[in-house]
Amino acid sequence: MPKGEEYLKTTLELAEVTITGNEEISPGVYLLSWARSHDFHPGMVVKVTDDPVLPPRIYSICSGNDEEDIRVLFNIKEDGILTPRLAGLIPGMKIWVSKPYGSFKDNQTPAWWIATGTGIAPFYSMFRSGISENKTLIHGVRNLSQFYFEDELEWAMGQRYVRCCAHEQSCNVFPGRVTQYLEEINDLPTNINYYLCGKALMVVEVRDLLIAKGVPYENILAEIYF
Repeated sequence: MPKGEEYLKTTLELAEVTITGNEEISPGVYLLSWARSHDFHPGMVVKVTDDPVLPPRIYSICSGNDEEDIRVLFNIKEDGILTPRLAGLIPGMKIWVSKPYGSFKDNQTPAWWIATGTGIAPFYSMFRSGISENKTLIHGVRNLSQFYFEDELEWAMGQRYVRCCAHEQSCNVFPGRVTQYLEEINDLPTNINYYLCGKALMVVEVRDLLIAKGVPYENILAEIYF
């Protein structure tokens, strides 16, 4: 497809919406919202831009599928073009978004959710959509302030919500990376699905670790953040 046609196709995929909220929930991390106009399955993504001339970025939906607003979680990329601009938006301003799409979807069967940083977004969407009863959520971050939604998750999931922090320590938080936490588990369940969301290096390391511990490759599903 010629570049001009490809750009036109991308532009036509996007619809103008009005921002309903843009909350900084942690230093440099924002929860951007707009009115939901399409149904979606938790785990799906949307394309977002603040200017249809600029290429959109893809973000996992970070809200329940029956809530009035769709929300996405993003952190400012200092060398990025879009995220510093998104961080400056206020309710009432316009952005352009796509319809929800994607195949990173869970169901009511037992599974482990493994995330780092803002990679928790699709799992929080699943949680808010009522898909958490048989799940274990493992969230790895560098600093304690990056455990987004931790009060809600800890209250609802209890010991099935595991926090791992590499650079700071606190009660009930594993002192290390997600991979270190998983390495110390002798008997990982091998008959369930594992959902991974985060940067490529984490996904590759965790996938290799799970396979080494006997988890079938087909039981591991991943969403990579760039």
